[in-house]
Amino acid sequence: REEEEENSSRRREDGSWKKIEEGEEKDLLYVERCRQHRWRCAEVTFTCSDGALCQHWISSIREQLATITSRPKHLLVYINPYGGKRQGKRIYEQKVAPLFAQAGVSTHVIVTEYANHARDHLKMEAELKKFDGVVCVGGDGMFSEIIHGLIWRTQIDNGVDPNCPDETLSGCSLRIGIIPAGSTDCICFATVGTNDPVTSALHIIVGDSQPMDVCSVHHSNTFLRYSVSLLGYGFYGDVLTDSERKRWMGPARYDLSGLKMFLTHHYYEGTVSFLPARGIIGTPRDAARCRSGRSSLSLCGVFVPESDGEWRTIRGKFLAINAASMSCACPRSPKGLSPAAHLADGTTDLILVRKCSRFDFLRHLLRHTSKDDQFDLTFVEVHRVRRFRFMPRHCQSDSELELDLQENSKHQIFSQICRDHPACGCAPAYSSWNCDGEILTHTAIDVRVHCQLINLFARGIEEAPVFEDLTNPCAI
Repeated sequence: REEEEENSSRRREDGSWKKIEEGEEKDLLYVERCRQHRWRCAEVTFTCSDGALCQHWISSIREQLATITSRPKHLLVYINPYGGKRQGKRIYEQKVAPLFAQAGVSTHVIVTEYANHARDHLKMEAELKKFDGVVCVGGDGMFSEIIHGLIWRTQIDNGVDPNCPDETLSGCSLRIGIIPAGSTDCICFATVGTNDPVTSALHIIVGDSQPMDVCSVHHSNTFLRYSVSLLGYGFYGDVLTDSERKRWMGPARYDLSGLKMFLTHHYYEGTVSFLPARGIIGTPRDAARCRSGRSSLSLCGVFVPESDGEWRTIRGKFLAINAASMSCACPRSPKGLSPAAHLADGTTDLILVRKCSRFDFLRHLLRHTSKDDQFDLTFVEVHRVRRFRFMPRHCQSDSELELDLQENSKHQIFSQICRDHPACGCAPAYSSWNCDGEILTHTAIDVRVHCQLINLFARGIEEAPVFEDLTNPCAI
């Protein structure tokens, strides 16, 4: 204050400052909120005529920063150079690496050379004790590699059998950072609010921490995959299966496959059994968005133990069976598949879309981009669950399912012709599960939600008022 009073006498009448002949100037970098949930690195210059006082300021700031234990100092970074538009390496080197260097964060960078390179390295080779976190530069597929390697490694180190669906998994100690550089960055968008690499890098530097649920998917006591966003059978499974044959088209393949699957309008028979969530405030239709600040309707960050309850069973013909562990929001669908789904409450929202007309199904799909209640339709029901199982075509046992699959294999050639030319009107007996953008090898699955199994370098989507008044942006 004394320095400010002294300098106030030096201000010119036009409001500018006179040049201080002797003294020091120091630049301080800080985080500033911008519009649309973006952060940027801003700079302020401190000028002081007393060099000793200036050094005292610098020492005090550094001491304060040193007391913040949540900020990472050593990071293991994986870069996918092939994802999205093949810009991952450039994005990291030009936008992210300079920020890490300015913040004094050391990194060990690995550019992946093949599919599942990062997963295999984390499983077997990575010396995790040397790092404070793991960062992936890529899309949702790259993030999936990271969590599969990290979760599997954690279970093995703690003597937990990942193949047992009833095991309680051990939480991962290392936080995970996402630098978006893929064709789809759904997870980053749902946990930060934007797909901006600079914003994600600053969340990592500040040391944010956002817990996240993870679903384990098993078939007949055999582990299949982990899921953090969407498990989809029927429509979304068919879209992914068809789009895999069109990878040469790039991201446009999803639009074409989506249109094709909408026109074919396949439905599938099956049995869904689920364990409803108990003691959770809020429902999938309460319109309570999962944001930072922990409102009373959002139990993210509060662990609620799994309770014994009665299983419910639903049989029928379904166009889609979806399980959303987060909102699954993206730029095309700002509200997501389940707008009220929470990141860390130990539940997933199970959405059942029964057989209906194409027009009604289109109404359901269009509500993903509107403000209407997308579940307020007679053929759609949604349940907040801790665990669920699915058996296709009312099969009561795995042996019956295997027999059914053998019968269908006799007509494999004709089934493929029917899939490629759906005008014949032959409906396929089975769909595929879309697990975070990967096709599962089995249709009969057992899914369990593990509460807050991992932590991200994120804070959830910040409340809108934080960004509305930008006349005096908040520094962090």
